[in-house]
Parts: sequence; C-alpha cells; structure tokens
Amino acid sequence: MRVTGKSPLGETLPDDHPPPRSGPIDGPGVWYGSDLQTETNWQYELSGSDQLEVLAAMSEALKRRQRIIDIEKNDFLLPSLSLKLETLKEEVINGRGFCLLRHFPIQGLSFREIAAMYWGLGCHIGSARSQNTHGHLLGHVTDLADSVDNKSVRGYLTNRHLKFHCDSVDIVWLLCLRKAKEGGCSSIVSSYTIHNEMWCRCPELARALYGAIARDRRDEIPPGGGPWYELPVFNYYKNRLAINYLRTHIDMADRHSDALRRSDEIVAALDMVHELANDPMLHLTMQFEPGDIQLLHNHQILHDRTAYKDWDEEDRKRYLLRLWLSPENGIELPKAFAGRYNSIEIGNRGGVLINGMECCVPLTPM
Repeated sequence: MRVTGKSPLGETLPDDHPPPRSGPIDGPGVWYGSDLQTETNWQYELSGSDQLEVLAAMSEALKRRQRIIDIEKNDFLLPSLSLKLETLKEEVINGRGFCLLRHFPIQGLSFREIAAMYWGLGCHIGSARSQNTHGHLLGHVTDLADSVDNKSVRGYLTNRHLKFHCDSVDIVWLLCLRKAKEGGCSSIVSSYTIHNEMWCRCPELARALYGAIARDRRDEIPPGGGPWYELPVFNYYKNRLAINYLRTHIDMADRHSDALRRSDEIVAALDMVHELANDPMLHLTMQFEPGDIQLLHNHQILHDRTAYKDWDEEDRKRYLLRLWLSPENGIELPKAFAGRYNSIEIGNRGGVLINGMECCVPLTPM
C-alpha cells in the first residue's frame, strides 16, 4: 500500500483529490486548430482610440509611480478599453481559452515606456507572479546563447524548440517586440480537445491521467516544500476540467528515488498527449508580429514554439516580454495544485517562490 501525505522529500496526492470524470466534455474550450486557422474571431485589434487610451494611461502612471512594480490597476485607467479587456479575459478563462490582442502601440517608445504600458495593461488581467528564482515579474523571452550556457539555461532564453506544455500560472500574457528572421512560430492546442480525443480513442489511457503523477520542481523549492510533488494531468473539480502537462518536469522526477514511478500505461498516455498535440488537425499555429499580445489559459491550453534563426544585428533579434498573471476570477482548483502553484487561492497563486526571493521588474533579461 502506498503511503500518502507528505514524505520527507516530497508531497503525495491528497487522499481527497477529486475522482476521474468519465467521458468527453463539451463547451467552447473544445476546438480544432484546422477549423480556426482561417478564422479571425480569436483576434482583437486595438483601435486608434484604444491605442491613445493605453498611451495616455502609461504616461499618467509613470508620473505617479517611479517604479513599474508599484503601478497598480487604479494607476492605469482605461475608461473604455477596460470593458473590452474584461470581455477578452472572460473568453480566455471561460471560453475558448486564448486570444490574440493586436496593434499594441510600441513604435517610438523607450523600453521603459513599453514595459510600463505592458505591465499596466496586464494589471487589468491579474496579479503578476514571479517567473524564476530571481523573482522576475517581467520576463524577457530572447536568445542569450552568446552570453550563457545554451544547454542548461531555461528554454525561453534560447532559440530552441519548446515542446507543448503549460506554464506554472493561470494566464500567460506574451508581447512580441521583434520577430525572428526565420521560425519562432507559436502553436497552441486545446488540452480539452486532447482529453476528448483520448476518451474516444483509448479511454483507459485517458482514465490513467486522472491518477497521481510525480513532478520534479527543478530545484525551485517553495518554503516548506520538497523537490517533488504529485499532480494528475487531468483534474475535474467543481464542474471544471483543469489540465496540467509539462513532460520535462514529469520525466525529471525519476532522479528522486522516493518519487512515484510511472507505469507503462501512464507513459503511453503521456506519449499520446504529445502525439495529439502535434496533430495539425488539432493545433493552431500563428506567427507573432511586433505589437501582438497572446493570452493563454494554462488550465486548458498547451503551447509550443518552433526553433528559430535570428538576425545578426543585436537590435533586430527576436524579443518578447512575458507576464504570468493570476486573475481574481480564476477557476477553482483542487488543493493538489498547490504543489505547482504554491497556493490555490484565486488571484494569488502560481509562479516561482523560494526562500529569500525578492520580486522585481527587470528591464534587461538577466
């Protein structure tokens, strides 16, 4: 019999974790990329008046706050656009699970002005969460291969292919400043659709992903935590499905001798998630243009980025900014998610948390 609770080195799945939900689900979160590739209703273009409103809000916010980290929603007033952002947020959390905001006004501005404007707009979506052990609330997504060890650095600081996964937060908010010379496309897939396809094709594998799966914390250990925890890929709680898939962290749990080992059935189920995510009928691919902002709900969307070839000139290299956001109207999660999110408190969960960490909004990648 397996011992449950807290082991000396990690956290096992709580005894009262919700049971599996049998069969497929329905709703707007179930979609196929092949159907959306020629549609544009998942895109919202900022109008001229929207842009002027954002620029004015940024200017006023920087007059009131010297530090970007101190800018709050009430400092960044958007009389008209705030209502549109609420609609977009509703679509991301309770609808399709994603949207693309276009024509964010970045031309002719300093990096600090862009960062402040992006941060202020993000305050209308949720509270920012740390993205690494340095406490960075503003992430810089660019290739640092020339200045760091490309093999050991986090994937978003390289030009490597990033396989389908979800991040450690409710919503990821990604702004394109510059695009690569070649490649760097974003692909997203509905993990709800993957769930349904598995139930139709191999229900025994779908059911297996509702069970405990060990995850490695990659040495990002929160206060009172251990180096591993357990969380199923599929979780059905209070009439809502929450899916969490990051194969790297799952496979890395093998380095801990006391962590739960994966059965052949679990391995086959994880492989099937990967295969379905890479099916061109299921995923949707987009190439970001400067001024595009992608919003993803990590509980129902997996994302991928192709490898890319960059420009030689430093000021032309691919560059994106990223915020991890926890909205005040997020979905309820079972307590096992605290293993990855450090908390399940709505509006105050997700991100990286370690002892002694001080959060900041850096204007450079490192």
